Amino acid sequence: MSIQVQQLLKQYGTQKAVNNISFSINKGEIVGFLGPNGAGKSTTMKIITGYLAQDAGTATVCDVNVKTNAIEAKRKIGYLPESNALYYDMYVKEYLAFVAGIHSIVNRQSSIVNTIELVGLQVEQNKKIGQLSKGYKQRVGLAAALIHNPEVLILDEPTSGLDPNQIIEIRNVIKEQGKNKTVLFSSHILQEVEAVCDRVIIINKGTIVADDSLQNLRQRGNLENVFRQLTTVN
Repeated sequence: MSIQVQQLLKQYGTQKAVNNISFSINKGEIVGFLGPNGAGKSTTMKIITGYLAQDAGTATVCDVNVKTNAIEAKRKIGYLPESNALYYDMYVKEYLAFVAGIHSIVNRQSSIVNTIELVGLQVEQNKKIGQLSKGYKQRVGLAAALIHNPEVLILDEPTSGLDPNQIIEIRNVIKEQGKNKTVLFSSHILQEVEAVCDRVIIINKGTIVADDSLQNLRQRGNLENVFRQLTTVN
């Protein structure tokens, strides 16, 4: 399994942000991770990527335990967090060179050029990150997640801030990457999930309420209605 989560628990006081959830994802799967705000999506992703420690349970990436062997696990992961923290005073290529250095990439210059082309940053590559629009900042974050050619991609709201044309471009990048990588991504845009994913995991109040193929979920109605049925507070 490329990603395996077993009985994962994260608790803040009496609130269980992630409540003993389990799932696994194989190589070549693109899985949509859905849920309302505060459901536990970002917390789960942070645990899988090693940015947040769980209280109980295990998370492994490519058979590497992310808590006990964090550095090795992070080598296998490309992560675009929801906040997408960037260094605004750095130029795009300067920042990507910095990230490539962290990953000890040998062919650093060619990796930067290829990644800039992959995410469509050519026009903006000589600007400071702080000068970019929100959509292009998002592309820089995606480039940083991809530059070391990771086996697993964890993308938290990857199309946030993009216009419709940019969304289609990034959607195509995700689909192409999913041919030989494992991709877990969250989105509030259900059309995005339907366009990219074959499988959907829905979490609500820290608990997984659905984990099924998109085809099977559609037998219960359109994805929006299924989502509302499973996550609406009564």
